[in-house]
Amino acid sequence: MKKIINILLIVIAVAITTTGCKKTFADLNQNNNKPTAVPPSLLFNGVLVDLHTEPGGSAEIYGQYYIYNYDYYGNNQYNFGSGSNYFSTLENVIKMEAAATQAGGATVNPYNSIGKFVRAYLFSQMSLQMGDIPMTQALQGAANLTPAYDAQKTVFKNCLALLDTANTNIASLIIKGDNTLSGDIFYNNDLRKWQKAINAFKLRLLIHLSKKVTTDADLNIAQQFAAIVNNPTQYPIFTSASDDLQYTFVIPTNYYPDNPANYGFNGGRKNMSLTHIGLLKSFNDPRLFVTAEPARYYVDNLGQKDTSFASFYGADPGLDLGVMYADATAGKYSFINRKRYYSTYTAEPATQLGYVEMCFNIAEGINRGWVAGNAETWYQNGIKASLTFYNIPLSGNFTAYFYRPGSTDVTNGGNYDARTIAFDYNTYYAQTSVKYSSDPATALTQILQQKYLALFRQSGLESYYQFRRTGVPNFTTGSGTGNSGRIAKRFKYPSSEASANTTNYNAALSSQYAGVDDINGVMWLLK
Repeated sequence: MKKIINILLIVIAVAITTTGCKKTFADLNQNNNKPTAVPPSLLFNGVLVDLHTEPGGSAEIYGQYYIYNYDYYGNNQYNFGSGSNYFSTLENVIKMEAAATQAGGATVNPYNSIGKFVRAYLFSQMSLQMGDIPMTQALQGAANLTPAYDAQKTVFKNCLALLDTANTNIASLIIKGDNTLSGDIFYNNDLRKWQKAINAFKLRLLIHLSKKVTTDADLNIAQQFAAIVNNPTQYPIFTSASDDLQYTFVIPTNYYPDNPANYGFNGGRKNMSLTHIGLLKSFNDPRLFVTAEPARYYVDNLGQKDTSFASFYGADPGLDLGVMYADATAGKYSFINRKRYYSTYTAEPATQLGYVEMCFNIAEGINRGWVAGNAETWYQNGIKASLTFYNIPLSGNFTAYFYRPGSTDVTNGGNYDARTIAFDYNTYYAQTSVKYSSDPATALTQILQQKYLALFRQSGLESYYQFRRTGVPNFTTGSGTGNSGRIAKRFKYPSSEASANTTNYNAALSSQYAGVDDINGVMWLLK
């Protein structure tokens, strides 16, 4: 009898234990080594990587800086395809913000504050490329798979509002000392620098709207611009290049696009453009010696000095590539400065938004009468900061390095000829072509020309956008640029929109471009 009781007690105990620890199929198949939640810092890091652009891509072709000379690898044509699609990145912004809240973040926290900047940055970039885009109905997932397109004016109005809120929110976080930010590849989690970037970016967007000051007065473009420039306490902005939003290249995780490993494959495919080289030469500008090399034909065959401005030549982007390739092979064009751009794996940082650009933007705003101030001072600040970026002293000598002909070695300290160049900023600035003109129209052209020179290999499509908006500097065309001798005005919409969002896609085309996804169509921003 005692044995039977003991057996019953064991059965009951097992039953109780089994019932209390009952596991579902999902429990049994859960991988304890796989995370079920992603921290906001990891998502933030990925979003910032997606946000940046690097040199070496199509942006510098479209900006007529550094162009192809051999059509097997690419061409210089303005036959634009689809614009950028950042909606996947924007979805990760939403996930980042949700993760920050789930981790105990306050209603206003660093992640959702900077998230507003990222939204404004990416939505405006897509709109600048294509025109009207889905925004207010976008990013709703299965709740709305066919979002309507917002008018470009609405997109920019929303982006400006996002930036205002981001500035206010970050200011409040700084006052509270609330900073849970992590994973920041740009500013090492410094909210003060992010606040400056937000306001400098707003100045950029307002400059993009320069054609709409009188036709769309409700946007208050000039007033918004003046509010930032006149109130640095409420709207702090960049004060030096140390505030730049930059993507820095490091070994071994992310190499500069041009480096010793790919020189033999890439180095001869492109040469410098006449648009860029010609402007530098017309100003006797020392940045020519840092960014480019003399055309060897004129040095080796004609005996010209390699430190003479006359020895530098760029190719007309409109040239047929067969002609350009023959001349490039004969050494009649300048190549990019291989010491600066190919001899290391890190070269220079890729600036996304910088102090130099902001200086010229403020100079333009003052020139246009949007805000009171000294446009010449900001203009000179921009020039000086650009020279400093290239390690050119305002008075004294600097060393330029030119690749030695016949060498196959481009590694750091390899085969380069060192040349001492003397420079004096005051002499440079005294030139009529450089010194800020008393004529506002001429002065505006000077601002835009200097901004174009300063943006070499920087800030993505900004130089193309500037030409499209102002016609400065003069972009040349021909058989080599295609598109019937025209500089395209916009990129097409992603092909998926035509099939997956047909009704709204067709409505957007009808309201903007007479029903055609036309790369030469003129968007609201440019009218």
